[in-house]
Amino acid sequence: MHTVFYVSDGTAITAEVFGHAVLSQFPLAFEQVTIPFVETLEKARLVRQRIDECFAQTGIKPLLFHTIVDPVLREEVLRAQVNAHDFLNTFVTPLEQELGVKATPRLHRTHGMENRKLYDDRIDAVNFALANDDGITTKEYEEADIILIGVSRCGKTPTSLYLALQFGIRAANYPFIDQDMGALELPPALKANRHKLFGLTIAPQRLHEIRNQRRANSRYSSLEQCEQELARVERLFRQEAIHFLNTTSHSVEEISAKILETTGLRRQLY
Repeated sequence: MHTVFYVSDGTAITAEVFGHAVLSQFPLAFEQVTIPFVETLEKARLVRQRIDECFAQTGIKPLLFHTIVDPVLREEVLRAQVNAHDFLNTFVTPLEQELGVKATPRLHRTHGMENRKLYDDRIDAVNFALANDDGITTKEYEEADIILIGVSRCGKTPTSLYLALQFGIRAANYPFIDQDMGALELPPALKANRHKLFGLTIAPQRLHEIRNQRRANSRYSSLEQCEQELARVERLFRQEAIHFLNTTSHSVEEISAKILETTGLRRQLY
């Protein structure tokens, strides 16, 4: 099995994201090792030694995806027996020529607190999502950028938190529960914020599986109950002309991207 190292003098998030995207194209299993904050020469030497030990044990040169800003540290790591891929310099040099501006690399610029306002906005958005999760309160809906609605366990909470942490979007979410199903309609707080509503739904069988893990062999998790709730909520979405998305085969990242594409909400990238 190939071993992959993600190494950075920062968080290593960029190396991981790029590396995962590239390696996902290959039908192979990889042993993956992430090493962030390689900020000293001593740490760089330890990384080189670890990579060389891996090569000695397996006889296969490891892969290295790195975003190391400091050239001295980068050179030390690259002395290892490794097939290296430098994401930063691959793009920086051509961009310098195109933009006519010399890059000024600095540690922790990408995932640090370079822009304090954007960072604070994201943290505020996370706190908002937590305070307005699962219909706990509807008093702050006027401050929401979006309100996700749907049956219990269809993906509203993780999507709200991802939108908040990744993009600084203030996302609330509201569940339709069994007690709502008799005469299902939008409650006053949702009607007043009709333009912010976005529905999530899911396949009945998948919802049954998810609920069964939480509350096995209950009416709540039964396939019949899941089918009935979903049918009524999807009917409401159509009656009220609310955009909605089936989350069955989508990750949280994909759900969030589709919501942003549909609504046109502005991402706050850091």
